Amino acid sequence: MRRYGKHTDEDDIRQRPNRKGTRPRTHIRPAHEDAAEGMVLTVDRGRLTCLVEDRTVLAMKARELGRKAAVVGDRVALVGDLSGKKDSLARIVRIEDRTSVLRRTADDDDPFERVVVANADQLAIVTALADPEPRPRLIDRCLVAAFDAGLTPLLVMTKSDLAPPDKLLELYGDLDIPYVVTSREELETGDAARVVQDHLDGKITAFVGHSGVGKTTLVNALVPEDLRRITGHVNAVTGRGRHTTTSALALPLTGDDGWVVDTPGVRSFGLAHIDPSRVILAFPDLEPGTVNCPRACSHDEPDCALDEWVAEGHADPARLYSLRRLLATRERKEGD
Repeated sequence: MRRYGKHTDEDDIRQRPNRKGTRPRTHIRPAHEDAAEGMVLTVDRGRLTCLVEDRTVLAMKARELGRKAAVVGDRVALVGDLSGKKDSLARIVRIEDRTSVLRRTADDDDPFERVVVANADQLAIVTALADPEPRPRLIDRCLVAAFDAGLTPLLVMTKSDLAPPDKLLELYGDLDIPYVVTSREELETGDAARVVQDHLDGKITAFVGHSGVGKTTLVNALVPEDLRRITGHVNAVTGRGRHTTTSALALPLTGDDGWVVDTPGVRSFGLAHIDPSRVILAFPDLEPGTVNCPRACSHDEPDCALDEWVAEGHADPARLYSLRRLLATRERKEGD
């Protein structure tokens, strides 16, 4: 039975109210052309601390961004209260395109990748020469992640007063990785920071390493005193450090336009997200030799053209060994 007659445009027709208000729905989103530019410094439980001009602003992500998450190092556009005053809250409405993305997974079987930092130029891999003992497999994995992300690696070896760096230098010498060697005394006096800073000027550098290697101590020596973080110690029984850094934080270098990103200590660095074919890009002397490789070549099989390329004298055999060692890293656990 028809409830209404022919004239369905009568004023007395009842309309179902919109539970979310009377505003009509639309797919048109504001352009936010007047949004301010900012940089994400740290993320804590859904709140993001951003640098906007010369002040820090607390912000949250706009719903319209969906599942797209902003991470430390991201360049973002913000609207709302940008005063930076206590209890003020801005809104991130846009995440700009990233120049680089450093990722890791919990382990090699984990399908969920985690973004460590965005827009970094360099990855400083910090390892102690003793107390705790160096873990070359973890270093290898960090190198693979750096090469995949397009970051320049920097190897920082601490506590040289407890053990010499010769073994590690021999292990990584063929990779032509820049390195710095420091002692505990240099860390405490700040002399180590002066040496390391020569590699950091004008760049955004992410610092990674497992707990207790002196990573945060070094970062503290590089940044203004009022921005320094709490440091811990190495457990005498387990030989492991305590996690004093619980979230990634971007900090400005003292008197320079560069940035350092201190990250929580890691005990694993999964590479489930890594495309092995990208690792070869870190070996420009070997890459031309892959032209004659069979399709989907792993570069570690009998038909690999790199063996002939090296045999003809185009590259040092040690470089091919280094490439294959890094490619094999994805198949090994850090403690192997």
